[in-house]
Amino acid sequence: MAMQGRFHYYEGYSMKEVTFPVRVMYELGIKTLFVSNAAGGMNPQFKIGDLMIITDHINFFPEHPLRGKNFPTGPRFPDMHETYDKKLIQLASEIAREKKIRVTYGVYIGLQGPTFETPAEYRMYHLMGADAVGMSTVPEVIVAHHCGIRTFGISVITDLGGFDNPVEVSHEEVQEAANASQPFMTEIMREMIIRSEKVESQKKEKFNTDHPTEEWK
Repeated sequence: MAMQGRFHYYEGYSMKEVTFPVRVMYELGIKTLFVSNAAGGMNPQFKIGDLMIITDHINFFPEHPLRGKNFPTGPRFPDMHETYDKKLIQLASEIAREKKIRVTYGVYIGLQGPTFETPAEYRMYHLMGADAVGMSTVPEVIVAHHCGIRTFGISVITDLGGFDNPVEVSHEEVQEAANASQPFMTEIMREMIIRSEKVESQKKEKFNTDHPTEEWK
């Protein structure tokens, strides 16, 4: 299942609406979620156009996507220690090395937007432990994790902030940088899907051999 775009909190949608597609994915049997976004980089090692594999996130949205009655897809208080699947991160890293695609790693902080960050805000978020900042992803990932869906995320670093020389950024420039890096991100994700399907097929074949009268789930 693939989505073209997403619902953003800054557009006026509630968190229930923002994360509803993930709920649908769960009901359809989706086991793994790949998410991507355009983000502002605060790590001095980053360059515009870098692909940052998300290793963790900071939730800075004013409304929590699990607020309210608990869905039976997961516990009331879900553990968030490995929100981004380590095996998927390792697989993506191997593919990037093979294909000589530069990737970085870092923590993504999610904010409601829709304004871009001030230089002082960039510096503050970096001091808090974030390497990139954006206006999406975190709510969907939290709900996916609550549903038991494995998650892998990539940020395209489309602008840089919080350094000595502030750089003004526009939405058009962000889109341009994202479009330039998209083929590399797509190549990594496509190869991840191909290899994951092979592993799943091998597991199914072994299961059917070992348990000929039982159904693979």
